[in-house]
Amino acid sequence: MDAAGTVLVVDDQASSRDAMVEALRPLGYDVWPVASGTEGLRLARERLPDVILLDVMMPGLDGYQVCQSLKADEDTRLIPVVFLTGLDSRQARLKGLEVGATDFLSKPFDLVELEVRVRSLVSFRHLTQDLDEAEKMLFAVARAVEARDEQTGDHCGRLAELAAELGTSMGLDKDSVKALRRAGYLHDIGKIGIPDAVLLKPGRLTDEEWVVMRSHVRIGVDICSPLRTLRAVIPIIRHHHERQDGSGYPDGLNGKAVPLLARVFQVVDVYDALTNDRPYRRALSLGAGLDVLRNEASHGWWDGEIVEALASLLTSTAQHRR
Repeated sequence: MDAAGTVLVVDDQASSRDAMVEALRPLGYDVWPVASGTEGLRLARERLPDVILLDVMMPGLDGYQVCQSLKADEDTRLIPVVFLTGLDSRQARLKGLEVGATDFLSKPFDLVELEVRVRSLVSFRHLTQDLDEAEKMLFAVARAVEARDEQTGDHCGRLAELAAELGTSMGLDKDSVKALRRAGYLHDIGKIGIPDAVLLKPGRLTDEEWVVMRSHVRIGVDICSPLRTLRAVIPIIRHHHERQDGSGYPDGLNGKAVPLLARVFQVVDVYDALTNDRPYRRALSLGAGLDVLRNEASHGWWDGEIVEALASLLTSTAQHRR
């Protein structure tokens, strides 16, 4: 049986390496643990893993230096790198982003969070391996955009998987499902053009700031439009903030004028936001999240039939896991 994915663990603490091996190998991953940055760099170049879990503070080559070297190498620059760190400072995270980190896990890490992050990034890695170089760069940029906002966690990975599952359950064709999966990563790529002062503002945005924030859909379309292979993704990027009653943006479309894939994607996008923690509220349960979606659909925001399709999928999945 093929491995679910390959994971390189670089950490000078034996207990940390052992914990990650014990957590990931039973899930089907090939895990390669090493104790130094030098050995990690060598093995990364030799074996090209799907994901690298990299400790920051190590003797010799530290995590920042290893990541910087990986991102400077044509063969390894697109491998997702997750920093394992006990450093909780904004400065440490900013430095990690500067050298190309994809994500962060705080020590001591939560094993469930480790599993979710690794699964998502392995899926992301397998997706990008099928893309041409231009697309790979866009997906790398999209991951960097997501990493700017620590509050959203692995929002893009979750969206990609759930949107594809919903599309499949609705009987959409293979190309549409692929477009939904890609949109999970690319829908907010335009936020690369939004200043941190607006994107990361903790309080309510002013009217002027909302104009700036809403421009991310136009920027995203401009970035992705030159690639013909992303043609089916463009309407999702442009219209995932439209509403059924015409009160959304950027074009104020209503009803069936909102493209089908955008209607599917926006329901998943809102559901994920409702059912994951945010600084201003705790995550809602599955049932409570669906209740909010249904209520908003009754007020003319979302496509009610798609909300019910999502409810059916999630209920079925939850029952299957019992």
